[in-house]
Amino acid sequence: MSNSSLLTPGSTLEKRYRILRELGRGGFGRTYLAEDINRYNEHCVLKEFSPVVHSPKAAELFDREASMLYNLQHPQIPRFRELLRTDLAGNPSLFLVQDYIKGQTYEEILISRQQQGKNFTEAEVTQLLFQLLPVLEYIHSKNLIHRDISPDNIIQHDADKLPFLIDFGSVKQIAANAVLQFNGQSDTAIGKQGYSPAEQMRLGKVSAASDLYALAVTALVLLSGKKPQKLYDINNKTWDWRSHVSVSPNLATVLDRMLAEQPGDRYQSAKAVREALKDPKLSQIGSIISQMVTMNFVGRPFKNTTQTATSNHTPVHQNPQLVNNNPTFKLIPWKTLGSLSVILVPGILAFSVVKSGFTLPKLPDLPKFSARQQPPDTSLEEAEIIRQENIGKRRKNLNINQDIFYQKVDELYYNKYPEFQGRTLTEKPEDAEIRRKWYEVAEDLLDKLEKGGRL
Repeated sequence: MSNSSLLTPGSTLEKRYRILRELGRGGFGRTYLAEDINRYNEHCVLKEFSPVVHSPKAAELFDREASMLYNLQHPQIPRFRELLRTDLAGNPSLFLVQDYIKGQTYEEILISRQQQGKNFTEAEVTQLLFQLLPVLEYIHSKNLIHRDISPDNIIQHDADKLPFLIDFGSVKQIAANAVLQFNGQSDTAIGKQGYSPAEQMRLGKVSAASDLYALAVTALVLLSGKKPQKLYDINNKTWDWRSHVSVSPNLATVLDRMLAEQPGDRYQSAKAVREALKDPKLSQIGSIISQMVTMNFVGRPFKNTTQTATSNHTPVHQNPQLVNNNPTFKLIPWKTLGSLSVILVPGILAFSVVKSGFTLPKLPDLPKFSARQQPPDTSLEEAEIIRQENIGKRRKNLNINQDIFYQKVDELYYNKYPEFQGRTLTEKPEDAEIRRKWYEVAEDLLDKLEKGGRL
């Protein structure tokens, strides 16, 4: 076992990593905040895994797992830098080096709020779910299961307030396997008591549904301020959380299904949870919205692109047709859908189709235009349209996926201006100031990226 006591503040590892302080410790080693001398003293995290150095097989397995982590590329997962093999006073040692995410864990934030007599609100927890579910969807697509989701493994980044998922259980699984091999055991159960489902804790069986279970427990803890054990009826094996927390019926239904005792009764994917969390009124036209978001530049919700309303029930087309050298989009007929507006919803700025009868403002009937006739442009000034196009060009020059880029812009926008969430937005002059703020957020992000920053 490595002599981790040698890593004291001020000591240097491999003439590169200067230790600043210890961040935490667990059964498999300690975690340190360090400066990378070779990268202008940039902060990073060193995670020590001392048990694995005893077994060549364990080291091989750890290498394989480290390679999997290396291939994880997501803006809300700390970037894996290297697997560092070194020697401390004659003891072989192994470290993972990762990006440092400056911020507080959600457990720390909750403790701070409780000192003021507050917990997380439903709106905040719903936003957290919307922001974390795509991260789980991504890692599950890589055949990885986190295994250890809880408030202390989610960090709110100081810079943009986005949640980062840390401390991947896949690494712990390899380390634990090595320890159990030494003890002659064949099965492993990794997880956190109260957060992980029974099949994970008892049998070591994990799936996407077990991560979603832990995420739901995390949501309840943040909402109630109570430990999981206080919310679970161990005699009846049921969650008794409704007497502690009051939320909307839709969120309550989603949480209950995520927390189902049998894995098969839960949602089987993070995407399914995201769909269930949406307003039920909009669920019927979700596919239409997703198609329309892909038209032209995603994230250019304010440009007055030419729209061709047809009378023969033409479906939405994702690709523009060039008519008189101008882009024209065919939309589902207005008589069928009611009205088209631009709406700000948590997590995305998108064109939304709104059926008549909804509470959102209904636009007046629009004139029909032939395939070669364009509606008059009476909304946006040419300078604003050029600004939008500029943002799109800069993004393309950086070779950044448009969905990822504009999702990031939206998240930054809502974190900076939470008062605009859920607000209907139009191309009218009175909304120009709100649009301008969105452009500024996008341009600030592009400035950062063009200087070598990370998305």
